[in-house]
Amino acid sequence: MLESVLRRIEETKAQGRLLIHEPMARHTTFRVGGPADALFLADSEDAMLSVMAVCRETHTPMTFIGRGSNLIVRDKGIRGLVIAPGEGMARMEREGDILTAGAGASLSALSAEAARWGLSGLEFASGIPGSVGGGVAMNAGAYGGEIKDVLVDARVYMEGEIRTLNLQQMEMGYRSTLPLRAGAPVLSARFRLTPGEREAIFRRMNELNQRRRDKQPVNLPSAGSVFKRPEGYFAGTLIEQAGLKGRRIGDAQVSEKHAGFIVNVGQAKAEDILALIALIQREVKEKFSVSLQTEVRVLGEE
Repeated sequence: MLESVLRRIEETKAQGRLLIHEPMARHTTFRVGGPADALFLADSEDAMLSVMAVCRETHTPMTFIGRGSNLIVRDKGIRGLVIAPGEGMARMEREGDILTAGAGASLSALSAEAARWGLSGLEFASGIPGSVGGGVAMNAGAYGGEIKDVLVDARVYMEGEIRTLNLQQMEMGYRSTLPLRAGAPVLSARFRLTPGEREAIFRRMNELNQRRRDKQPVNLPSAGSVFKRPEGYFAGTLIEQAGLKGRRIGDAQVSEKHAGFIVNVGQAKAEDILALIALIQREVKEKFSVSLQTEVRVLGEE
């Protein structure tokens, strides 16, 4: 069945790379994950739409990812076709105070481009390793800023058609949006920024990136902050107070630098990371009666 689907995809001549039995560890910042049946890296929006059309017609499961920076893929991998925006979908344009970016653009590149144009508002995103598509879908945020603070609208493929959803229609909450809940990929987005002084914008970006390097384990594979911030608490503080800093299962470890992060210190498996997450949730619940909820996505076959 899959072979016939892949032949049909190849016949569309869609621009991009089609990879068969591709280890997802190569496409997640955690460096874990079993093979996808197939992975398509789309070099254009038309290519992505063509491939999605084949999947719909053949009832082939589709999974959409960005740069894999907030993602755990299970060790048995993902069935069906994984679709991700490639470099060809990274175009950025400016019209006045509004920046438009394709889903494949990195958030760090977008924030740097905004700074070069003297536009402020995306400084918080300068160190986030995700893509525009994934960042918009997750309502990514850091250091008091979130995508929803600057988003005008997003073009989303939903229910068989391209829709432009404004900020209200996106239903953006803490690490949650309507497209994410619906499994609908973001194709591009527009951001309204504020004119500012270039040097001041770059200075703020450098300050935030230095804070990130000082306080976070950026030198080891991870998926960023694992848990949502529980109301009235900080997840990392609770984990540290529970005595879990440095705790390991296999090569998955609660970071010794920041307890809100789990890092891959060698050849961790997804099952190690998920077991460590469950251990943290259990012990924090027992000690503090606080339920920690994950903000990372978990995909793949159990």
